[in-house]
Amino acid sequence: MSKTVKRCKWAEGVSLAYIEYHDTEWGVPMYDDRSQFEFLILEGAQAGLSWSTILNKREGYRKAFADFDPEKVARFTKRRIEKLLENPAIVRNRLKVESTVSNAKAFLAVQEEFGSFSKYIWGFVGGRPIQNKFRRDSDIPATSPDSDALSKDLKKRGFRFVGNTIVYAHMQATGMVNDHVTSCFRYKDCVALGKIGR
Repeated sequence: MSKTVKRCKWAEGVSLAYIEYHDTEWGVPMYDDRSQFEFLILEGAQAGLSWSTILNKREGYRKAFADFDPEKVARFTKRRIEKLLENPAIVRNRLKVESTVSNAKAFLAVQEEFGSFSKYIWGFVGGRPIQNKFRRDSDIPATSPDSDALSKDLKKRGFRFVGNTIVYAHMQATGMVNDHVTSCFRYKDCVALGKIGR
């Protein structure tokens, strides 16, 4: 991409990995359960840290957490958790690592109840991405009534590290809301992807 390409300001000048994430993933509607689980875990891991830190550790997370297979992660033992806490390729925070395992169990329970986690989570936005029309990065909210409702329901189901700000970031990342600013070259792409649906 040339430097003349207009992007959301948050994606500029951080790293090539950050730009690539913005240009290819952020805001793209995700209906795949494995991807939903990955972002749920990564957004929770980010709490109190920068997204660039998490992006740099993403491959480490994939290796450490069985390529984000919730069935495998749900079976992690206390011994496995202790070993993970020695792994520099991930964020070595006990609460976050333990919550990954408990969230995997809660994730499987949602799949059992709804047929898929994707069906459950997309229900909070009526099955289609919300197409916002923000002109400046500063206009973009940190939460929404939908993220408040989803956060509350996830907590009720036993999920952890799912506060409304984390959940709204998850909704942005997985395309449940299109929060690219209208001048960003990805805005129209994500609008078009949202019309395709599953």
